[in-house]
Amino acid sequence: MAQQAVVTWQSNMAFEASINGHQILMDVDTSNGGQDLGPRPKILLLAGLGGCTGMDVVSILAKMKIVPDKFWMEISAEMTAEHPKVYNQIKLVYCFQGNDLPFDKLEKAVNLSKEKYCGVSAMLTKTAEMIIEIKIVD
Repeated sequence: MAQQAVVTWQSNMAFEASINGHQILMDVDTSNGGQDLGPRPKILLLAGLGGCTGMDVVSILAKMKIVPDKFWMEISAEMTAEHPKVYNQIKLVYCFQGNDLPFDKLEKAVNLSKEKYCGVSAMLTKTAEMIIEIKIVD
């Protein structure tokens, strides 16, 4: 199934992406000629990774009848020094909060997302080492 985004130049370094009726404004900071009107394009890859794997994990846990009180991911990445600057290491910390959360089931859901379901993860692991950590936060 083909997917499409339309990305339109707005002004200076700002671009607006239109995706299925939703808009995302991207820009750079003022030191790079922009107005800091939105996130940088590259970091949106990390947001996409978080959304993709997060949706997988929530869905898998729901099938296991596990619903955390809170769930979030902290995603950071290291970049190469030379152009084209690409992510060469991504750290993804899955943070869960709630009572009686079985770590083995959380780990299984995260691993299923990483190894089988998350297409964004599958694409990014072709260029970057992926470090995974799972935390149960009090």
